[in-house]
Amino acid sequence: MTEQFENQLHQDLHQFLLFMKEVDERMPECPDVEDKWEAIAKAYIPDGIREFQDFPSASLGWMMYIGMAVAKMWDTDWDIYSKVADLYVYMRDKRGYDSMDEYIREEVLLLQGADYAMLEKLTGECASRVYNALMHQHLEPGTKEAFNSYVACLHQLYLFGAAIQLKRMGYRMTQMN
Repeated sequence: MTEQFENQLHQDLHQFLLFMKEVDERMPECPDVEDKWEAIAKAYIPDGIREFQDFPSASLGWMMYIGMAVAKMWDTDWDIYSKVADLYVYMRDKRGYDSMDEYIREEVLLLQGADYAMLEKLTGECASRVYNALMHQHLEPGTKEAFNSYVACLHQLYLFGAAIQLKRMGYRMTQMN
């Protein structure tokens, strides 16, 4: 059930972000970034779940920012960042959970003005789409299925955050012949 839901999320986000010209048809392969997912998720989930009730879009959207930040770190100085014991805590503790989105946009992605606002809008839209899909699952809160579906949402947002950032940095994914 959760795998099917995650595949649906993937398809929806992919089509939306393709339409917005934020990702390529072929998703990027970046094992270094993908390999950080599990550790980041384990560290993030207690904060994310705590925030989900009152701020579901932030709880979901922050993970997209984290995916972008990890992709940027991978591109700029992975020798250093790959050795950070807990990348999530490293980012969160710069300004706290509530301001992590601003920290990532300003200090990691180095955005300002229209680019800053545009990324905030895009991330908010993706988080809303995922939240809507999650609510349409009609899962009982506090169940294993609800938890697993929430994690599936975070996973897709992390991967698409990384994909968006990789494309913005000039990485293009095309089939090699």
